[in-house]
Amino acid sequence: MSPITRTRRSDVSSALAASRLGVPAVVFFVMSAAAPLTVIAGAVTTAHAVTGVVAIPVAFLAVAVVLALFSVGYVAMARHISHAGAFYTYITHGLGRPAGVAASFVAVLAYNGLQIALYGGLGVAAAGLAEAEFHTAVPWWVFALGAWLIVAVLGVLRVDLNGKVLAVLLCAEIAVVVVYDAASLTHPANGVVTFAALDPTNLLAAGMGAVLVTAVTGFIGFESAAVFSEESRNPRRTVPTATYLAVALIAVLYAGSSWAMTVAVGPDAIVAASRDQGPALIFGLAAVHLGQTMADVGQVLFLTSLLAALLSFHNTVARYLFALGREGVLPRALGRTVRRSGAPKNASLTQSLLGLAVIVGFAVTGWDPLVQLFFWGGMTGGFGTLLLIAATSVAVIAYFRRHRFTENVWRRTIAPALASVALAAVVALALANFAILLGVDAHDPRRWILPSVYPVAAMAGFVWAAYLHRRHPAVYAAVGLGANAVTGRTTHTDAPPETATPTATAPTGAAQ
Repeated sequence: MSPITRTRRSDVSSALAASRLGVPAVVFFVMSAAAPLTVIAGAVTTAHAVTGVVAIPVAFLAVAVVLALFSVGYVAMARHISHAGAFYTYITHGLGRPAGVAASFVAVLAYNGLQIALYGGLGVAAAGLAEAEFHTAVPWWVFALGAWLIVAVLGVLRVDLNGKVLAVLLCAEIAVVVVYDAASLTHPANGVVTFAALDPTNLLAAGMGAVLVTAVTGFIGFESAAVFSEESRNPRRTVPTATYLAVALIAVLYAGSSWAMTVAVGPDAIVAASRDQGPALIFGLAAVHLGQTMADVGQVLFLTSLLAALLSFHNTVARYLFALGREGVLPRALGRTVRRSGAPKNASLTQSLLGLAVIVGFAVTGWDPLVQLFFWGGMTGGFGTLLLIAATSVAVIAYFRRHRFTENVWRRTIAPALASVALAAVVALALANFAILLGVDAHDPRRWILPSVYPVAAMAGFVWAAYLHRRHPAVYAAVGLGANAVTGRTTHTDAPPETATPTATAPTGAAQ
């Protein structure tokens, strides 16, 4: 075991607020990132339109099974490591510091892409609603800046306050989705409730790869429960419960809602209707079955769904930046919190400034906020997160080969191995279908340029890790240690992070 050298006492300004989030609050963060109404109105219709596949509900259920398998090892590892860096930390402890730093660069890029892309979607949707309802032409960026201001302010307040805001928005969002589903199922096309969309054989079509990848992007955010582990009450229980509950709820909601939409329109007409109406399809059905008022309520909640996802991803990105700043991988100023609220102030403000720069940049240049920001940014960010999930699944196996603890073979080996194989297949399908996902020609260079940003980011991370190892060995030794990066440092830089004396945030039993 490597010796520990105390450097200074834990500083409250370098610690997140502990024990502020229970299972419901973490679930609200996770579900809000998944943005149920946004996925059901936008991603489902887009998947039908682009691929021509009817069995979208089956794709959601299949992906849920894969992610549930992944979660077995993921939450098992979370029981032993409590850290705001989540993927970055788990990959560090499983595959080593260089891989961990590389993963951190990919994570920051992917989650920023997901979060900032949402400003484009919200701005365009809000501008369209304002023009339709009030006959007022307002630039998209005005609404985007309004959402940015709300998120920027909430981002530096107490995390439990953010959770309460998300709870209100998410409950309203899910309530209207359930009402829409009930109306669709009680008004089936041709008077017959059909189960064609639930037939697995209908998934075996030419567009299967693109459908599965689209379904995966719909679940993005389910993994963020571990990001809030340091702020959770009893994280050994909260993180696993919230993760499993989120996967189950998202699967039921997405599969059920996409099936209900198919019932209302008819399996033979759903593809054509999705191509003609796009995200407006679900609101058109609501207007016919429930009246225009309920359709208008849904369109407003579509905006709040995007706002909730913005806030949830903002909190996730801020905690990644905080974790990296606390350990010195990024500037240490990022690892500071608001003393009274425990919010990662500097990391949150940095993320807000980046979002502001992108909004202003798109507004000034006149670039398309819907296609080039929301659609391309969201798909590329989702692909980056998929890469992190796949890498983490491998890291779980490697970690438990060295640290068996009390985890059984199913949790530490079998489930992660099955998940790794399935996730590798989904990554391959994503690359093969990236042109379809972007809506560009198969020979368009962007189909390779956009996903290639992640190998470049990972390589930069490996180079940075080598630099830290050579020039800043104390910083390199603290990679992946969480609060240990503040309270103490390993002096033997070649030892894996698990060899540090265990604390509240270090792996249980790691010193043995």
